[in-house]
Amino acid sequence: MFIALVVAAVASLGAPLITSVATTFHVSLDSAQWTLTVALLSGAVATPVLGRLGAGPHRRATILATLAIVVVGSALTVLPLPFAGLLIGRAAQGVGLGLTALMMGVARDHLPEERSTATIALISVVSIIGAGVGYPLTALLAEIGGVRAAYGFGLFVTAVAFLTAWRSIPAAPEGRSAHVTVTGALVLAGGLFLVLFLAGQRSLWSRHLAVAVILAVVAVLLLCVWTASELRGKAPLVDIRAVRHPAVAGANIAMFVGGSGMYLLLTLITRYAQTPHSAGYGFGLTTFVAGLVLVPFSVLGFVAGKLTPRVRRLIDAPLLLAGSAVIVGGGFVLFAAARSNLAELLVAMGVLGFGVGSFSAAMPGVILAVTPKSETSSAMSFNYVVRSVGYSLGSAMGGLVLATGTDTGHLFPNDHAYTTAALVGIAAMAVTALTATALARRRPPETNPTTATAGVPSQGRSSR
Repeated sequence: MFIALVVAAVASLGAPLITSVATTFHVSLDSAQWTLTVALLSGAVATPVLGRLGAGPHRRATILATLAIVVVGSALTVLPLPFAGLLIGRAAQGVGLGLTALMMGVARDHLPEERSTATIALISVVSIIGAGVGYPLTALLAEIGGVRAAYGFGLFVTAVAFLTAWRSIPAAPEGRSAHVTVTGALVLAGGLFLVLFLAGQRSLWSRHLAVAVILAVVAVLLLCVWTASELRGKAPLVDIRAVRHPAVAGANIAMFVGGSGMYLLLTLITRYAQTPHSAGYGFGLTTFVAGLVLVPFSVLGFVAGKLTPRVRRLIDAPLLLAGSAVIVGGGFVLFAAARSNLAELLVAMGVLGFGVGSFSAAMPGVILAVTPKSETSSAMSFNYVVRSVGYSLGSAMGGLVLATGTDTGHLFPNDHAYTTAALVGIAAMAVTALTATALARRRPPETNPTTATAGVPSQGRSSR
């Protein structure tokens, strides 16, 4: 859990430091934005590869090698290097995002069934609320000691995470094999890179539409070629046939649509809070104070993560996903209807955190219920790639709606643009809730909810 929290917090370091990076390195805000984007891109590309390596006998070595890369990247962000060196360091830090699924595999293999259920749920939660933990702390360090001090904090915690893994992570069970096809990994990396790049480049769509369309077609072709090769290969990077299982496919669709909505509301609230009063709305909060707005998100997300495994004994995991989507939708409603004072934003952020926490904690139960233990890391890594793409789409949607609501010659969008974006989010969460509800109706009754949550198929599923 500590390793999952650290890699999530370090990967999110770019968000509160964008302005400081632009000032320190004398680059534009769009260029500084890449300190966040490049980490998300490298994480999405590395996740499926690490998931496959983590399914084999070299899982411990994979974890240690990945953390070593993260530590080296953290050191690059601290050293007095040019902006290109900082981007390389941030890309290396982002590779650590692929460790979350491996931590789930460790928990499922080496903890008793009851403990592994709760631990996997919390690992899923802390991988999301890590941003809320790191945001205010790094913003404060940046205000006190500059951007290097904030990145120095990342170097310290990643070094501690490496030592923790060295002492604590056991070897994978014997009798496993892992094979990564380099060609398949490169094709997938290229397709994912283009998808996430296009999702985050709104100016490319508005100014160079033909180029954007060509790149989108190339991305689709690469992903289609990769899918076809995975179906024919004997040692696929991702078990596509398992992904096609109705439970897994439905969960990934819910993760994609729901993730886009969740990240949309998170960005809307933080951006609204930092908008100066001169725009006619907003609160003009500093980076550090705006980071404190995420505290309710992290606290209630963690509470939901602790409660969900207990509730899961009474309610099926897909219904928990649907209920969580409704809660996040409620956060959108609150933001759309009441945002005239900071307390209302804090309430909306808390509701979002609780919904995201319960959604994240319930998701592994849906996927792992029909996934063999040996494929835990691979199955969850694919889900995290889907989540990354959904987050990028949510960010792009928010930027597009707010840009559309910005009058010519004005820096900030109109207040009603935030309401429009919230309505888009409500629609996304409604689709997510309906998808999860349909998934629940397709599932047979479980004879042992606890076992299903832990990821071991019940007798009814086995016979089917």
